[in-house]
Amino acid sequence: MSASTLAAPAAAPLTAAATPPRSRAIWLIAPALVLLGVFLLLPYLNIVLMSLRPPAVGAPYGAGLTLGNYTRALTDGYLLGVLGDTLLLGLTVTPICLLLGYPVAFHLARTRSRWSGLLYVLVLSPLLVGVVVRSFGWLILLSGNGVINRALIDLGWIATGLQLMNNRLGVTIALVHVFLPFMILPLVGVIQSIDPSLEAAARSLGASRLKAFLRVSLPLSWPGIQAGTVLVFVLTLSAYVTPVMLGGAQVKTVSVLVVQSLIDNFQWPAGAAQALVLTGCGMLAVAAYARLTRRLSRGLA
Repeated sequence: MSASTLAAPAAAPLTAAATPPRSRAIWLIAPALVLLGVFLLLPYLNIVLMSLRPPAVGAPYGAGLTLGNYTRALTDGYLLGVLGDTLLLGLTVTPICLLLGYPVAFHLARTRSRWSGLLYVLVLSPLLVGVVVRSFGWLILLSGNGVINRALIDLGWIATGLQLMNNRLGVTIALVHVFLPFMILPLVGVIQSIDPSLEAAARSLGASRLKAFLRVSLPLSWPGIQAGTVLVFVLTLSAYVTPVMLGGAQVKTVSVLVVQSLIDNFQWPAGAAQALVLTGCGMLAVAAYARLTRRLSRGLA
């Protein structure tokens, strides 16, 4: 009798024992499902239910269900204007972060300098400070008697201080600083996975440095661009602290209105409906952007 014949019967029980039953696999993922259900699914369902409640006086909501909160959020001119301003703010901050972050990410991914570790620390350093502290720092820099205005006045370039805050300009500057690392980090990871010899091969075939970048490096880095832009756009839509501190009463976003509805006006259904409308608009914008970038990436390939 051969050795292979003797080993065959022993292999079958080992394979069967190594394959866990379906019920055992379900029990292994049950804790994760419970955590997701309790801390993610149930709160969202509660917000949806809250948005369908009618408003009440002296109470967070009344009895019964209604679509009036959504009707008001989608027909009120002031609320629609704030929604448009919020989306416009996201569409402004995101490309600025991309234009500023891509060169930094490309340099970090390709550099062989011994100072590369320090560069990473500088990029990550804003994340080590709370958003309140970062916004307060810009408050000191951009105020009417702040560092920037005082320096310009002392240099004789301006006679009076510029209006750098309590407007969209100050909010945009601060949000770009706050969310720039979220653009750089995904780009660095993707660019590092691109073989530099591909760009060198394109240049050896006669392509200029710019053309080699546009035809090789840029299309291959599209996944990082998509991840970074979506992340920054969504974070900008939901930003609250920075618009409040640097925008004051002049810059309103949906996040600010939601907090005012929940805390100041004690109108939980209205705040929940406004939050869900913003979420829906953000999801539609991200879906449209994903479809557009897929077509654009096919054109660059």
